[in-house]
Amino acid sequence: MNKEDNKDIIIGQNITFSYKDRIILDNQSFSFKKGEHIGIIGESGSGKSTFLKLLAGLLTPSSGTLEVDSESDPAKIMKKISMVMQDAMIMPLTIRENIALGKEIKKERMDEIIKATRLDLWTDSLPEGIDTYLGERADELSGGQAQRIAIARAIAKDADIILLDEPTSSLDKDTIKDVMEALETLTDEKSVIHVTHQTDLLKGYHRILKIGGGRIYE
Repeated sequence: MNKEDNKDIIIGQNITFSYKDRIILDNQSFSFKKGEHIGIIGESGSGKSTFLKLLAGLLTPSSGTLEVDSESDPAKIMKKISMVMQDAMIMPLTIRENIALGKEIKKERMDEIIKATRLDLWTDSLPEGIDTYLGERADELSGGQAQRIAIARAIAKDADIILLDEPTSSLDKDTIKDVMEALETLTDEKSVIHVTHQTDLLKGYHRILKIGGGRIYE
């Protein structure tokens, strides 16, 4: 990391959060530096996904303060991050529109994103390519295709912070390798926080943290 990466981009101070009478974080403090790639592991139900939602501004701590890229307002925090959840949300739009979400993206950049997420192997086979309309239920999509659209969407947003919650859970082994390599290349200058049960996907990450018993620790 360069000198700029010494800046703390996420700072949590004395964060406490409970969910359905279960303590997820109990007076925990943490910080992540700009450009760091952080892996988050823990047993099922330990609160890993909840932790990401806190960082994304989707949930509010019951006590403590959270600052993301100098912002503490949840609405402003959400604009600073891209998030890929376990279950991709696909809307009744074209593939292009599902990725861009109203943002103007140049053809060269869109082509790069499509190839990086290996969507081109699928879209090139469609008569209308990435301008193919996806039905309201997107019944024709496999879980892997939907997840790669979600990853492409996160990359297209070009946020400085990317939160990944088991983003490859629906992909086969070969596709996981392709997508993770592409994601690593395209997030090289980003801050990445990646929740996964597959610790082999975290090879080369700067730090791996564990959540459990109300704590987040190395």
